[in-house]
Amino acid sequence: MALLQAQKQEIITGYQVHETDTGSADVQVAMLSERISKLSQHLQKNKKDYSSRRGLLKMIGQRKRLLAYILKEDPSRYRALITRLGIRG
Repeated sequence: MALLQAQKQEIITGYQVHETDTGSADVQVAMLSERISKLSQHLQKNKKDYSSRRGLLKMIGQRKRLLAYILKEDPSRYRALITRLGIRG
């Protein structure tokens, strides 16, 4: 389920706010979104994997909290991010 180092680096360079940014809320939301999509595909094949389902729900909650923080700080950045990721806001 984990992302490969090359995939992580690609996501970081695509969503970083400044040159040395590796952990801003935007980057974290993008990484979580990628992990959520991969885990969702896994759970469609393995319906009884309840431990992974719990992890998925925890990741969704974390992404929701990060998105709420971004919305509070800068609503225009929030709208741009959810549009770019293709998620509901």
